[in-house]
Amino acid sequence: MRGLRERQGVAALLAALSDEQKSYFAFRWPIWARDAQLPTQSDWTNWMLMGGRGAGKTRSGAEWVRALATGDRAFVRKPVGRIALVGETYGDAREVMVEGESGILAVHPMRTRPNWISSRRRIEWDNGAIAQLYSSDDPDALRGPQFGAAWSDELGKWRNVEETWNMLQFGLRLGEFPRQMITTTPRPIALLKKIIADDRTVLSRMSTQENAHALAQGFLERIVGTYANTRLGRQELEGEIIDDRPDALWQRDLLERARIVTSPQLKRVVVAIDPPISGNANSDACGIIVAGLGADDRGYVVRDQTLQAVSPEKWSAIAIALYRHFQADRIVVETNQGGDMAESVLRNCAADIPVRQVKAMRGKWLRAEPVAHLYERGLVSHVGKLPELEDEMCDFGLEGLTSGKSPDRVDALVWALTDLMIDKRPTPRARAL
Repeated sequence: MRGLRERQGVAALLAALSDEQKSYFAFRWPIWARDAQLPTQSDWTNWMLMGGRGAGKTRSGAEWVRALATGDRAFVRKPVGRIALVGETYGDAREVMVEGESGILAVHPMRTRPNWISSRRRIEWDNGAIAQLYSSDDPDALRGPQFGAAWSDELGKWRNVEETWNMLQFGLRLGEFPRQMITTTPRPIALLKKIIADDRTVLSRMSTQENAHALAQGFLERIVGTYANTRLGRQELEGEIIDDRPDALWQRDLLERARIVTSPQLKRVVVAIDPPISGNANSDACGIIVAGLGADDRGYVVRDQTLQAVSPEKWSAIAIALYRHFQADRIVVETNQGGDMAESVLRNCAADIPVRQVKAMRGKWLRAEPVAHLYERGLVSHVGKLPELEDEMCDFGLEGLTSGKSPDRVDALVWALTDLMIDKRPTPRARAL
């Protein structure tokens, strides 16, 4: 594998070249890439590049797309005319995959940089090759178009992950051998594991530390030093898929078995809030969960609207909007940290909304145990995908923390289901969502 010393030697050699020569070699990706950042020569269909934060995943994807579109003979026999670029959202695809510091535009020399038409969400090269942007928020946009290659970024975070992936596979039907690259920080989701297990997949792993020469020293000291050898660090820095922890109250297979696509008719709905002490950038998230009780007396978790670093006015406005959208019976808000302030903020926005204050008298684990028991008895289902909430649930340990942080989503979930199914104060009113 190319080491840091070897790349430094190449840099020293470049220093002796003319500006024109430097420009040429600076954009020769195979000179600078680590082995894991280059595709193998085998007949693979899926190239999964799984790595930690800052490991060089985006640069690898952008360089691969550039090589395909321009027909770089080190990568492909002839240019690929149609390429799909799929991100979690259109904003992510644009800001990271296209316009980012390591994105597609940045890896081209200025004289050969393709034309980025943001209004049409597409990149056009002079040779006629086109790369089109798509989002996991909009799987149906992939119905109809066809491609010779695709780059999917941060698949582990996609919202409609199964639907988007399936639609993309139907579109990969151009050229002699359609291929796709997946760059992602790992998450223990079923689709990611399925792709890795596919015998047509080549898996490359990269850690943050391997790309240390390209990262700020302060980042390495602060982030790597803080999270090294922790569960979160193994996932976000080492690029490992971390499955359920043995002491967690919830297990993923249990949640998967109980998942449903649409909610049945609900006779009660609550919006539960676990507010932070403050709304600054260093504060905990504001956990906001919408859940209902069905006519079958089972619980249904229908929305995770947790917000990070927002003011009380912002989270209260979101909670009230959810209350009205889902025609909820009341808002349940924990008041341990803010006292009556939390309810006051809500009533300042909408004085007529019924609010129930709840106070935590026991530890997080003890409060959550009865709710986890409801799941074990098959009495709770999640409606659709709730990945961030489920990540917290399956990493909720005995100490009541998730990867060392306050489990704000889990707290709100526990308050919602406790109100609906354990400490019942029913207001019968049937509704369909």
